[in-house]
Amino acid sequence: MTDATTTQAKPIDPVLHTHDVTVDYSGKRALNETSLSFESGTVTALIGPSGCGKSTFLRSINLMNREIPGCVIGGKVVYHDINVNTRGIDTLWLRKRVGMVFQQPNPFRKSIYENIAFALKSHGMTKRADLDERVEKSLRSAALWDEVKDKLRDSAYALSGGQQQRLCIARTLALEPDVVLMDEPCSALDPIATFAIEETITDMASRGICVIIVTHNMQQASRVSNRTAFFLMGTMVECGDTPQIFGAPKDQRLNDYLNGRFG
Repeated sequence: MTDATTTQAKPIDPVLHTHDVTVDYSGKRALNETSLSFESGTVTALIGPSGCGKSTFLRSINLMNREIPGCVIGGKVVYHDINVNTRGIDTLWLRKRVGMVFQQPNPFRKSIYENIAFALKSHGMTKRADLDERVEKSLRSAALWDEVKDKLRDSAYALSGGQQQRLCIARTLALEPDVVLMDEPCSALDPIATFAIEETITDMASRGICVIIVTHNMQQASRVSNRTAFFLMGTMVECGDTPQIFGAPKDQRLNDYLNGRFG
């Protein structure tokens, strides 16, 4: 019989972690040294007032900031033991594995079906049966299949805002990432659409996907996340389990923010 007093839980290796990540725009520091770890099957919420660095940090994870002239990302972004913050990294490969959903829905000017199939074709999938299967699977994963299965050839622009956002999530999931970044995905949506997105986030985590979400909605952060990190003026101030962050914050600045004293 194993002695319970000597048995230790096996440590969980993070799917992704950052070490002293900084972001500068044309020499001006936007994000100070930030070190965070993210595990598979968890949801981490990034909160803080506007302009505090949370979206800047999120976009540094899959190097989206590099597309901005004059932007320099410092430190390490380690994905499955690979520091991807190097000039030689294949960003197409990285953004397939670390997908991103933006604040505003951005469907392609194509049919619902082609919005997903186009991304798959760009990564080498050509067989119609395989495409059909993956399109249906991703739409189901985004809780959209039942609403669109009879109109896959219709324009994506015929969908409501909430449906368009779920289509963009389906498009991301079609590439089978294990990390999904979400930058305020519900900010332009009504409560019903928001609820649908939140259910999708919870389902993604249940299937082992690591989700990192920027949100200004404190209720949303408390509903969907396992961990929460608070940013202020370009600095990650405090990170912990979500119940602790909202119930017993350690930093007075976080306590003030949660109680509406600023932000």
